[in-house]
Amino acid sequence: MSFILCLVWGQSTKAAASIVHYQHSSALIYHPSQVRIVDDSSVHFITVPGRYTHMKASKKVNWVKSVSGHHVAFKTRLLLPYPGKGTEHWGNPQAIAMSKNNLMYIVYCPTTLRNRGRIVQYDLKRLGQLGVYKKPQILRTVYVKHHGKYSKRQRKLQKAIKIGPLFDTGHGQTLAFNPRDNGLYMWRDNRKRDNNDSQTTTRSYLQHINTQSLKPDRAISFHLRAHGKTFYGGGTQTFDQYGNTYFWCLNGSEAEIYKGRISGHSVKFRRTDQTLKRAPGTHVQSMGYNAKRGRLYLVADDSIVSFPAKQLNGRGSLTKHSFEWSRLVPRREMEGLTFDASGHAYLLANHNPEVLRSTSVY
Repeated sequence: MSFILCLVWGQSTKAAASIVHYQHSSALIYHPSQVRIVDDSSVHFITVPGRYTHMKASKKVNWVKSVSGHHVAFKTRLLLPYPGKGTEHWGNPQAIAMSKNNLMYIVYCPTTLRNRGRIVQYDLKRLGQLGVYKKPQILRTVYVKHHGKYSKRQRKLQKAIKIGPLFDTGHGQTLAFNPRDNGLYMWRDNRKRDNNDSQTTTRSYLQHINTQSLKPDRAISFHLRAHGKTFYGGGTQTFDQYGNTYFWCLNGSEAEIYKGRISGHSVKFRRTDQTLKRAPGTHVQSMGYNAKRGRLYLVADDSIVSFPAKQLNGRGSLTKHSFEWSRLVPRREMEGLTFDASGHAYLLANHNPEVLRSTSVY
């Protein structure tokens, strides 16, 4: 679904049963003179591979492991359905989010549908009861008929999966769960068909996702402007337990981090006063927050760096000792990172799509 644009700021309009609030004032606070470069010397900028590793569909369990830096190992938790229902192409997952009640949400954006996709909800508790963790392959083929029909087990598994409609997702990487208000949010950051994958407009849209319909029911439209410049928002998103939202972006090989709050009709972001000298890698893929450890995670392909979220407060207190960085193999395309209440990480990987869980608190 797409929103109808309104030319008058400061008003709310309805578009296909969704409400869009247009924010008149800039949503950005930025003080260039206060920004300092943080020496994160333990982090290595990992360039994107010429070709990603494609896992064999026949494999039951895959691993993603660190080969340098902070130790971590991820093991297959879910081999995601492929194809999707009705032979739909569910081969390009872009984001993962998890709610308090053990529901997992995946954003699928087929490459043939530019800036459009759907959200699929997975009931992890029910899937676990049905044996998916012990036999991941049974979820992969849940929509593959045998002799023209589904088995009894397939039908049970399908009841643990809820499929949302197609709507305007933008790039799709920004779906995140806000534990403060139990809401799902995502940016609608539409992209051009160019080599830079640049956004189509400097106007930003933050969408609230209805967890029953799995589509937007309201949105806030705004600009990120300061000191005569307009900045692009989105690309990634995560929330901490206090309801603060974050995203990060590249400036050359450096990482810039933004922190904000979302209210009913408006948003406010602050470009934090610390820039990381070394971003984790070429592609900004995801951002995560682990409430168990109070750390934020910046995700690029084969490279993840984390640091304490509280060290972004005020002028910031990050030092070179704040960072934990991991270089990972094999060279998967890493699309998302989220955490459960125990502090275990869930990594969304593409080619063939799956969710891997860390073997320990990460």
